[in-house]
Order: sequence, then structure tokens, then C-alpha cells
Amino acid sequence: QVQLVESGGGLVQPGGSLLLSCATSTPTFSSLTMGWFRQPIGKERELVAAIGLSNSITYYTDSVKGRFTISRNTAKKTVYLQMNRLKSEDTATYYCAASPSLYSVQIGQSEYWGQGTQVTVSS
Repeated sequence: QVQLVESGGGLVQPGGSLLLSCATSTPTFSSLTMGWFRQPIGKERELVAAIGLSNSITYYTDSVKGRFTISRNTAKKTVYLQMNRLKSEDTATYYCAASPSLYSVQIGQSEYWGQGTQVTVSS
């Protein structure tokens, strides 16, 4: 069983930044594709960003391109989501997800999920 623990959410003003972290202790971290999803209240969950087994393969949804950056640190078994120039529409619960399959992450069918961290962008 792979446990994922998110941290770094909070309240931030529009235009501000937050760094989300997702940590795991699994020894299989280097073989997992990692993703960040978000779900605003009353809306469907969407894939925000994903990263393959190395930092060379990344995916971003159009609305966050140029503002968010996903990265991973294999030694720390942690994946990050740096969020800059935040907007009110970024407000959501953000979830970390992991799967041996990039496709599974992309379609939202990851085997492993974190508990979520709330991000609120408001003045």
C-alpha cells in the first residue's frame, strides 16, 4: 500500500504563490507516475499536472500552464507543485495521486490517492 501525504495548502491572496508537497515512504516511488488533481466545491475533479518517472515528462492542464510547475525529488520521495500567480479560480481541494501507469494518472484512475489539501485564493 502506498500512502501519500499532502501539505502546503492554505489561504493566499490573488497573485500569490504556494508550494504543495506530497510525500511518501514507499520504496517504489521512483517507479510511480505522480499527479496533482483538484476539485472545487460542486465541480468535478480535474488533472492539474503530472510527472513521469523522470522530470523530463510533464503534463499541465491549459489553465495552469506558465503558472504551475510540477517536480519530483527521488531522494526525498516527494512530488511538488509550485503554484504562482494564483487566481480565485484555483481555489479547490488539491489531491496527490500515484500510479505505475502514466495513462492511469491521466484518466484519473490512479491506484493511490492522498487525503487532499485545501487551497483558497481570496483577498
